[in-house]
Amino acid sequence: MQTTDWWKDDVVYQIYPKSFKDTNHDGIGDLKGITEKLPYLKELGVTMLWICPIFTSPMVDNGYDIADFEGINPQFGTMADFDELLKQAKDLDIKIILDLVINHTSDEHPWFQAALADKNSKYRDYYIFREGKERPNNWRSIFGGSVWEKVPNEESYYLHVFDKRQPDLNWENPDVRKELYQMINRWLDKGIAGFRIDSITFVKKDQDYASLPADGVDGLVSCKFKTRNRPGIEVFLTELRQETFDKYNCVTVGEAPGVAYQDFEQFIGRDGYFSMIFDFHYADIDVESGSDWFKRTNWTAREFRDLLMTSQEALQKAGWGANFIENHDQPRALSKLVAPGYQTPEAAKGIGSMYFFLRGTPFIYQGQELGMINAHRESISEFDDISSIDNYYRSIDEGFSPSEALEFVNLRSRDNTRTPMPWTSAQYGGFSDIEPWLGMSQTYPKITANNNSVYNWYKKMIELRQKSPIAPCLQKGDIHFITSLADDIIAYYREYQGKRVYSITNFGTKEQLVELDAPIESVWLDSHDQFLTGKQLKLLPYQSILFS
Repeated sequence: MQTTDWWKDDVVYQIYPKSFKDTNHDGIGDLKGITEKLPYLKELGVTMLWICPIFTSPMVDNGYDIADFEGINPQFGTMADFDELLKQAKDLDIKIILDLVINHTSDEHPWFQAALADKNSKYRDYYIFREGKERPNNWRSIFGGSVWEKVPNEESYYLHVFDKRQPDLNWENPDVRKELYQMINRWLDKGIAGFRIDSITFVKKDQDYASLPADGVDGLVSCKFKTRNRPGIEVFLTELRQETFDKYNCVTVGEAPGVAYQDFEQFIGRDGYFSMIFDFHYADIDVESGSDWFKRTNWTAREFRDLLMTSQEALQKAGWGANFIENHDQPRALSKLVAPGYQTPEAAKGIGSMYFFLRGTPFIYQGQELGMINAHRESISEFDDISSIDNYYRSIDEGFSPSEALEFVNLRSRDNTRTPMPWTSAQYGGFSDIEPWLGMSQTYPKITANNNSVYNWYKKMIELRQKSPIAPCLQKGDIHFITSLADDIIAYYREYQGKRVYSITNFGTKEQLVELDAPIESVWLDSHDQFLTGKQLKLLPYQSILFS
């Protein structure tokens, strides 16, 4: 009998299908490519795959603009290809979860097309339209520009929190919610293990639609103050859970930006909306705002440690977290978290170990297990990501030079983790035999899946968490942070049934000497294979040690 919290024991691997493996020679990854690489994933040791959107889409936002919730995008294959992937993954004891994007649709979705064709159609109320000659307010979309787009040949506008080709659904309409719930249940009936739920804290908008003081030279203000995690969202999310997830023994992972720590229990507590959530407080440490990349910060290791500690303690108090250092919206962790000159395979192992043994379910993003770094691009024309292009021009509008704007985008672009997966050192990295849809870090990659020491490290970390004498402690143990050490040290221990496992990481560029209360009994992992014995640890920059 499978327990209801089975997902606490899993290790999740995130796949960006467009960039994972191309099997039909078009430069774009596909479902058969994922199926082909299942043995690689099984060997790594992961137990669940989160696959980014594979649904019918014009790909304005790389699949997060869905034109058919239950159709497979032809560039990825067919529903038969998905069914075969699901079957082969099940045979290998690998579960699959999909992205659930229900805040908005593509403007090519039949509902929106019907809404545009006839203003008296019931589908006009499936979205958020407002009549008038002027835009209803001064809200700025997450991707830049007004959230309001004029309807052709009408004196009216529709709302889009993200791109203008991603109109927001009107969750105030019970018919919209009912249709979404039925779609969700049909996917769960198919046999997937659950969902990662995209941008879910945006489904409730303040119904006054009032303007706020501008926060940029464009005269607009971030829409998040009126559209993200607003009062009343609890009604929608409770109903969503009751009408769908509660009927299945599934896992749900909420992308829930904007949720205050005191509200975590509502989201992941005993009666919470989701199994776990991603917390972005520490992930976005390099910028003042997750959507304004030109507002850089000079963050310190201590600030990161304190944010991480606060996050973990809040998650532990409320329920369960989804731990990550990379995803499809973030730059490569090695480039973001490690100082230039120290971005080595050993540092990749060190920062990997630092986060992997936190309390919660660990998520690995494709290529992270290879120690991949950002791809540097010489021109804005080389970028595909709409958010990157928006931030480039917004930076220039804010007074930065084109070269400064390009640097901001290179540091933070979502394209950094969307580059094709390098399987070999052959041309295009064995991802495809023709030029890929997005430029790679290198045409003939140096970092590949072949004989990769970081891959072997991740394999060992997974084995320790899943199948070792310390696995119960790493999976079930409470977490306690040690704050009496140097500012550059991130240290914590996991404790379960009287046993402790310690993780100590030097998160800075200087060697650190750590005095221990007792001698080390067992060293389970050492990223740099070098430390002093006895009660002293001498940690090199970005070195991490797991011991008991």
